[in-house]
This record gives sequence, C-alpha cells and structure tokens, in this order.
Amino acid sequence: MRLSDENCHRIEKSEKPVQEEEAKRLVHEVPEWHLKDGTIEKDYRFGGFTEAIDFVNRVADIAQSQDHHPDICVSYNKVHLELSTHKVGGLTRNDFILAAKIDTLGKPH
Repeated sequence: MRLSDENCHRIEKSEKPVQEEEAKRLVHEVPEWHLKDGTIEKDYRFGGFTEAIDFVNRVADIAQSQDHHPDICVSYNKVHLELSTHKVGGLTRNDFILAAKIDTLGKPH
C-alpha cells in the first residue's frame, strides 16, 4: 500500500518516534522531502503570493482531514512545510503519510 493511500492514526503519548533507519526508508517514498533534525521538510515555489496561499489552503484541508498538521511558512511565492509529531518529539509514520498526501496535490495552476 502506498503511503498516500493510508490515513493518519491517533498518536498516544506512549508512542515512540520511528527509528532513524525507518525514517531513512520512509523518506524515499516521499521524493523531495528531506530529513532534518527529527523532521521532514520540503520547499515549494509558485508564480506569486495568491498561488502560494491557494496551495497552503489545500494543504490545510488535507491536514485537517487527517488531524495531523504541518508547520507552514509562507514568504511571498515560497512555501516551506515541516512535519514532525510534537506529541512524541520526533517523526512518526503519520508525518510520512501526510507528506505523501500533500504530494498528490501537485502545484496549483
């Protein structure tokens, strides 16, 4: 099953972050996302501010439906997304699932 076909599950405080080896394996399933200090991140560029905000709104819809939310930074035509599971202080499978779902959006036209 592809990550984009899975759904995020409720995280319990007792859950542990994925191990580094597992994170390296999972990040290969979400091209252009990069591991960095217990997070995965990706940068996007758009033609202008309106396109960037349209993309952010579509990301927000997916994040809300999955009850898992990225950190989002918008700078005019650039969007930076960062995912980690704050409740466990690191990465969980949910982060990679949400990244894969975001990747299905493509860029707005």
